[in-house]
Amino acid sequence: MNSSVIVFPGSNCDRDIATALTKLQFKNNMVWHKENELPKSDLIVIPGGFSYGDYLRSGAIAAKSNILKEVIKASKSGCLVLGICNGFQILIETGLLQGALLRNKNLKFISKDIHLKIINNSNKFCKNYKKNGIISLNIAHNEGNYFTQKDHLKELEDNELIPFKYCSENGLINESSNPNGSLENIAGILNDKKNILGMMPHPERMIDNLISNEDGIELFTSILS
Repeated sequence: MNSSVIVFPGSNCDRDIATALTKLQFKNNMVWHKENELPKSDLIVIPGGFSYGDYLRSGAIAAKSNILKEVIKASKSGCLVLGICNGFQILIETGLLQGALLRNKNLKFISKDIHLKIINNSNKFCKNYKKNGIISLNIAHNEGNYFTQKDHLKELEDNELIPFKYCSENGLINESSNPNGSLENIAGILNDKKNILGMMPHPERMIDNLISNEDGIELFTSILS
């Protein structure tokens, strides 16, 4: 499977995701933001980091990059697109995903491991996870507080477009297990066609027990299968 990772000035997780993809046998290309063409891609990843130093608004400048025009075209033709952390913010800024990512509720940068509950696995990104299973991933963000309007929230819930939510170690979804104030503990969302996933946690950091755990692997094997 062919993958492309988009690289912006300020990205700091592009090599992490490239390592994860290569480990899992993706044929990966690194694509600079100024390019006007994408290599043949089955998966496009917009990585985490702080594109353009998060000036103006997180993801706002990166969303206007040359290559994003091609990413939008590819997504509309059915290509899988994964936006992680700052990548999620960029997808919001492009309009490929709806909603907003606000400042964390404590107004501080958060970097820690958290637990997620698999809410829906009827999509190409999560089908290898067990529904209602609990996994541990890492978060590192300042603006991860997801918000959207009531009608869109209902659409997300009715159409199984919320793949996972923040939870406790025992799977409880409540305010105390919500690290950033995100609406309904939402940690990621899908578009209506389920070929675009935006998520704040970093699955690429959890692919090896030597440095963390392997809870991120099933996301990539889901895509491969």
